[in-house]
Amino acid sequence: MTRFIVMRLLTIVPIMFGVSFFVFILAHLAPGDVTTTLTGPYATEETREQIRESLGLNEPLPVQYGKWLSHILQGEFGKSIANRRMVAELIFPKFANSLILALTSAALAYVIGLFAGIFAASRPYGYFDRFTIAGTLMFGSIPPYWFGLLLVLLFSLTWRWLPATGMTKIVGGGGPIDVILHLILPTIAAGAAPAAIIARTVRATMLEILSQNYIKVARAKGIRRGVILRKHALRNALPPIATICGLQLGYLLGGVLFVEVIFAWPGIGYQLWQAIQARDIPTIQGASLIIGAAFVLVNLAVDVFNAYTDPKIRISEGVRSR
Repeated sequence: MTRFIVMRLLTIVPIMFGVSFFVFILAHLAPGDVTTTLTGPYATEETREQIRESLGLNEPLPVQYGKWLSHILQGEFGKSIANRRMVAELIFPKFANSLILALTSAALAYVIGLFAGIFAASRPYGYFDRFTIAGTLMFGSIPPYWFGLLLVLLFSLTWRWLPATGMTKIVGGGGPIDVILHLILPTIAAGAAPAAIIARTVRATMLEILSQNYIKVARAKGIRRGVILRKHALRNALPPIATICGLQLGYLLGGVLFVEVIFAWPGIGYQLWQAIQARDIPTIQGASLIIGAAFVLVNLAVDVFNAYTDPKIRISEGVRSR
């Protein structure tokens, strides 16, 4: 198991190198000029050239990338052009807020997806199974931003049950109850699609396992349905279920940008959106790199969990490494 984890950790190095390269290149190839954002459209070319030189933007891209990567390896993400603050001071507190939203959305998606998928697979082609298929098809196809706007329209503007924006009240807020109330709508908006995807994957995986011969033998022995589902089917279905759950968590860590914008949730996605509008390249690079690193680490955790629950994965990886 230790060898497996070490090999997986070694594979992260080239992956993160590739992520950093694409983050850097895409940020610089985006249309627009940062000097225009800083000086306005009427600044002289001499002024813009001085700003480019002070920021190091007049150097070749390979040189800029080398300097940026060396600073990243030292834990320095640079200074925000728009806010004149260190990028680390901006993105890490915002990432903590995104982590709160992602974990609550993932918990909602896991509970709904697992229970709906298992129950639908235990009674295939029944009313609940058909309802699950229809529900997952609908919620899996709804864009999160459109669903978020619908939730705001109904629960905030029409019925006035829940707050629509922010993490706390502007005046007199900040307690745990206030945060929970502000968390409900973005959690539902972000977790609906992952819940549908997980439910469909769990249902398909469980149906495949329940059709195996050893399950038929267990039924013939008179073992109860609940025991068969829990001890035989679900245990063997854990690797693909863990994989899809991990992928959805990684998606939520980096893909809740639109949800954060709709609900003005002060997360790293909302910070990234503001940086894109301001052409704040250091913040764009830092936020994108943190999101990419989080996705890679989540996949590493899923691989380790799958190897722990399924010894065949460790054996196959050991043979392949030879």
